[in-house]
Amino acid sequence: SAEYENILNMTDFNTMLRSFQLRPTRQRLQLCKILFNGEHRHLSAEQLRSEIRDHGSNMSLATIYNTLNQFTDVGLLREIKLEDGISYFDTNNTHHHHFYDTATGALIDIPHEEISINNLPSAPEGKDIERIDIVIRVS
Repeated sequence: SAEYENILNMTDFNTMLRSFQLRPTRQRLQLCKILFNGEHRHLSAEQLRSEIRDHGSNMSLATIYNTLNQFTDVGLLREIKLEDGISYFDTNNTHHHHFYDTATGALIDIPHEEISINNLPSAPEGKDIERIDIVIRVS
């Protein structure tokens, strides 16, 4: 959305976090600098921990997961859950799908208009289809 793109263009992460009703703690600010550096990224919590260490800092995996889940809950990130409990956090919140390279573990964006879906079943009674997420596995 345009609102989300405006957020990504913000260099003031304090303001960004406050706009999502999140207190700008040191850990949240540190993760914002890594996640929202201007490029859309797909990162696991473990990859983030490694990048934090590369920047000369340390943060517990529990803190990283908690913060990623908070960012996902408020709409800053999208969680992509794959098999075997693997989760990636996507900074691109626009409607799109993914290739998942099973050999390298990489997620690659597919623009939503490149996929068409026909003959969807009706949602169960009392439910609405919220979103369709397609992950195409490649090797």
